[in-house]
Amino acid sequence: MKERFFLYDDTEDTKTRFVSFVGEHQRFDLAIVQSDRHYGKHLVLDMQGSRFAIIGLDDLQEEGYLEFAFQLNEEDAEELRSFLLELV
Repeated sequence: MKERFFLYDDTEDTKTRFVSFVGEHQRFDLAIVQSDRHYGKHLVLDMQGSRFAIIGLDDLQEEGYLEFAFQLNEEDAEELRSFLLELV
C-alpha cells in the first residue's frame, strides 16, 4: 500500500455561527466559521446552494466576488454583502 503524503493535517478550535435570514428575493442559510487558519478571514458556507468562500473585508470590496462565489445576481449579492460587512 502506498504511503499518503500530507501537505498538512491540523486540528483547530473554531467558532461557528449558523444564521438564516430572508432578503428581498432570496433566503440565506449560512454557516460562518471563524478560525486562525485563514488570517482572520471567515469561511462562509451557503448551505442551501452548496457553495462556500473564504471572505474578508478585501473580498467584500472586490466587485463581482460574491456574485461569482455564490452564483448570485447583483441585488442578492448586495444583501449578502451588507450582512457580511457587519461581521468582518
